[in-house]
Amino acid sequence: MHRGERLGTSRGTTAGNISAMLLVRRVHSLTRLGPLNTQRLQVAPAAASSAVRLWSSSRDDQRSYQRGHSPSWRNALAGLLAGAGAVLAYGLHHHKAERADTIRVQTTEKSSSLPTFSQEEVTKHRSLDDGVWVTYRGGVYDITEFVAMHPGGDKIMLAAGGALEPFWALYAVHNEKHVLDILSEYKVGELSADDLKKQQTVESSDPYALDPKRHPMLHTNSLKPFNAEPPPEILTDSYITPSAFFFKRNHLPVPQVDPASYQLVVEGLPGGVLKLSLEELKTKFPKHTVTATLQCAGNRRSEMNKVKQVKGLNWGLAAIGNATWSGAKLRDVLLAAGYGSDVAQWARHVQFEGLDKDVMGTAYGASIPVNKAVSEEGDVLLAYEMNGEELPADHGFPVRVVVPGTVGARNVKWLRKIIVSTDESSSHWQQNDYKGFSPGIDWDTVDYRSAPAIQELPIQSAITTPSDGAVVYRSAKEVTVKGYAWSGGGREVVRVDVSLDGGKTWQVAQLRGNEKGQGPEFSPPPGRAWAWKLWEVSAPLPPEVQELEIVCKAVDNSYNMQPDTISPIWNLRGVLSNAWHRVKVNIREDAVEE
Repeated sequence: MHRGERLGTSRGTTAGNISAMLLVRRVHSLTRLGPLNTQRLQVAPAAASSAVRLWSSSRDDQRSYQRGHSPSWRNALAGLLAGAGAVLAYGLHHHKAERADTIRVQTTEKSSSLPTFSQEEVTKHRSLDDGVWVTYRGGVYDITEFVAMHPGGDKIMLAAGGALEPFWALYAVHNEKHVLDILSEYKVGELSADDLKKQQTVESSDPYALDPKRHPMLHTNSLKPFNAEPPPEILTDSYITPSAFFFKRNHLPVPQVDPASYQLVVEGLPGGVLKLSLEELKTKFPKHTVTATLQCAGNRRSEMNKVKQVKGLNWGLAAIGNATWSGAKLRDVLLAAGYGSDVAQWARHVQFEGLDKDVMGTAYGASIPVNKAVSEEGDVLLAYEMNGEELPADHGFPVRVVVPGTVGARNVKWLRKIIVSTDESSSHWQQNDYKGFSPGIDWDTVDYRSAPAIQELPIQSAITTPSDGAVVYRSAKEVTVKGYAWSGGGREVVRVDVSLDGGKTWQVAQLRGNEKGQGPEFSPPPGRAWAWKLWEVSAPLPPEVQELEIVCKAVDNSYNMQPDTISPIWNLRGVLSNAWHRVKVNIREDAVEE
């Protein structure tokens, strides 16, 4: 029952919280039946101690949730344990088999003796005071206790008194066994046969049914919403990433847009509201083309997960791509809408809203500093073409913002509104997501207001070939290493260092600066190095070595360098992962022919 990455959860990383919730239900069951048997529920002493300290410090906050439907201590403990999945992991793992058996037995016993309710009776339970009931596949569930610890926040209240199916269709990550196990513990009855029949006749629409087809080569990290990346080796096949292989990062269903009726709205300026059709955007403003790399804030998150679990899609190293984007300059449109020196005195941000919306009708949104938006050198585009063709649906058709040098999350797709403002976007994705925190901050101590929203990204490089675990035969005599390098804010990558021995010795890779294959002598205008550089190095295989640890690190023209390890930059959302990239390659002797 969670909302995927929007609230920092994903299939893999939510497991800790989900498991903790199962434990909470187990505690509830045991306390109903009698005194807690501490021998049967063995939580690690350190975990128990931590839980007591957290409970003690948060009990005043938890009192605010007291309701007549449940003892307050239960809600407080449930909320506590829901956020302490990692702390309780030991106990959960130790009793996983026993708990699964208990759930099956309890569910079977309950199902055989549960009452039947009409839809009218279920509908009466739509608040915390009256209880929160939902239906799912003919079952009736009292989820009142669960509301406080729902990883997706108060979104779950949208289904109160009704069916879960339409909402789970939007956030399809719910359809997994561990989520269904949680739900089964809250079952209180069955929906009447007549109402179930009525429910089944109303076909639940899948908001993702009209999503575009995607290339089968992509590695899918999330199906609904769709998020995928290409095999890493594809990235260095071409300086310009083909649209089909460009990583897909969607937060919500892909909206269906009629280009003939499309309208872009610009607000917040003295000239009043400016409305532009797609045709007007294309004909009233000069067309500009910019080659720019876009990178997801979570690129290489999987490497952070190996150090310590984070919340977010488990991206590999290919949530990055380089394309040519064409469209009107945002600066030109803002000037036409009334931006001038008077506005510059008070304006601080330019907000964007997309046409993609969640179940509450809230649009995806983000913002960038106004100086970036109106700068001649900022090159911010309202793009309607990608790689010489109209934008594909997954990449923002008919219009998207392209903010060169800035994190992908600010490059809003399916753009419908631009707002010049004194304030940042109030969107969840601007205020409570895509921010970096200290390695010592966890979900119990995080204060979103303490960190700025990510804009420019740090220096980055990665090895696309050979892959980790690849085999090289001794007869090849050398190994060729390829990869990409990029830095945010228009800073140019000036060097990539490559090591075959884990960082003891280094050699400089050859850089490829554009699609024509120009080398390091090619440089973009200062501060406008928006595109990546591909790099390559060939080196002889060291004698008598059975394994290579290949490492790369990049340097930009401000002499920013990548950190050597992940631990110091680890953060709870797994963003900004840019430590030295490492792969291990095995060297084999050639087979002897008989």
